[in-house]
Amino acid sequence: MSAATVASIAGAATLSEKADALEDAMSVELDKRIATPWFCNIEPTPDPIPGDTRPYYMHNDPRLPVMPKAPTLIDFYKLRFAPANHVLQSARLAKINGYDEKIVMACLLHDICVGNLIRTDHGYWCAQMVKPYVDEEVSWAIEKHQALRFFPDVSVGYEYPDSYIRFFGDDYKPEAYIVQAHEEAKKHRWYMTSRLITLNDLYSFEEGVVVDIDDFTDIIGRNFKQPKEGLGFDGSPTAHMWRSMIWPNNFL
Repeated sequence: MSAATVASIAGAATLSEKADALEDAMSVELDKRIATPWFCNIEPTPDPIPGDTRPYYMHNDPRLPVMPKAPTLIDFYKLRFAPANHVLQSARLAKINGYDEKIVMACLLHDICVGNLIRTDHGYWCAQMVKPYVDEEVSWAIEKHQALRFFPDVSVGYEYPDSYIRFFGDDYKPEAYIVQAHEEAKKHRWYMTSRLITLNDLYSFEEGVVVDIDDFTDIIGRNFKQPKEGLGFDGSPTAHMWRSMIWPNNFL
C-alpha cells in the first residue's frame, strides 16, 4: 500500500471513515493485482483527449464505455464496477460455503458503491441504492454490515480484523451511532444474514482469484428485480444514484 494511500487513511475525519478508507484501499490494491482495465482509473482532472476541446463533460464520457440504454445490474458490473474483485470474491466465498442465495446476493452487492459512488458510510449508501430491487432482508443486511464489521462474533468465527488494529490502534472505539446500530442488529431476526456478510467480506481479499459476474447470472435473476426501463431510468427513489455511475463526470 502506497504512502499516499496510508496518508489518506490517516487523514479521514472519523475512525469509521478510516475503516471505509482502508477497505477501499484494500479493494483497489486487489483489483490492481488482478489486472485493472484502463477505464477503472479515471483521473478527476485528466489530460485532454486529442481533438476534444470541451472543458467539461456532460453525459457520455469518451474515457468510459457507453452504457446500454436500459442497463442491467450485470452491465454495471462489466462497464462501471469492473473488475470488482472484492465483491465477486465475497459472493463466491458465500456460494462455496453453501449459504442461502440471499446471503450470496448481499455479498455481491455490499460494497458496490465504494469505488463508484461514495466510500464513507458505504453500508448505508449501498443498502439504499439497491433497496428498490432486492428483498428487504438483503438491503437491511447490507446496511447493518457497516456496524457489525467492528464487533467480533465467535459463534461464526468472525474476529476483529487485525488490519483495523494496525491502522486505527488497539484503543479504537466505534462512534456511538455504530455501537447503537450493532446493538439493534443483534436483536433482529436478520442479524445472521448481515453477520455472514462480514464473515465473507473479511476473508475475500485473496490474490490471484478471478471471478466472473456471469457466474452469478441465475442468482441475480432470482434475487434482483431488474426494471425494464433500465437501472437509472425507472423512476425509483434511487435511480439518480445509478445515473451518477452511468455519467460520473457530469459537470451538472
